[in-house]
Amino acid sequence: MPNLDEPERTAIELGAVLHALSDPTRLAVVRQIEADGERLCGALMVDVAKSTLSQHLRVLREAGITRTRARGNQRWVSLRRDDLDDLFPGLLDVVLRAAERNGRPADDPVRDPAGVAR
Repeated sequence: MPNLDEPERTAIELGAVLHALSDPTRLAVVRQIEADGERLCGALMVDVAKSTLSQHLRVLREAGITRTRARGNQRWVSLRRDDLDDLFPGLLDVVLRAAERNGRPADDPVRDPAGVAR
């Protein structure tokens, strides 16, 4: 089965990348993949419904941040680190360092101010 729809390298836009990385749940996903490498979508540690995670993964994929490959009924997600580093040198490193500075572990569930998982 081929990779799911994702933009060609030349079609990745800075605004879409920044928008995708601005969400705490999506940022937590990116941090986990950065730390652990390619992961099964179902093995990502975020405290959101499966359907919500699917939407977050779609936003990341369509922004050109991740690559999702299908293998049977499993979906594996990885970062498009080379593409992002070539197009926007240092951007991903800066965003990940800033997230780390905020003190949340990469696998910490994301919750809103009322304590509800997002």
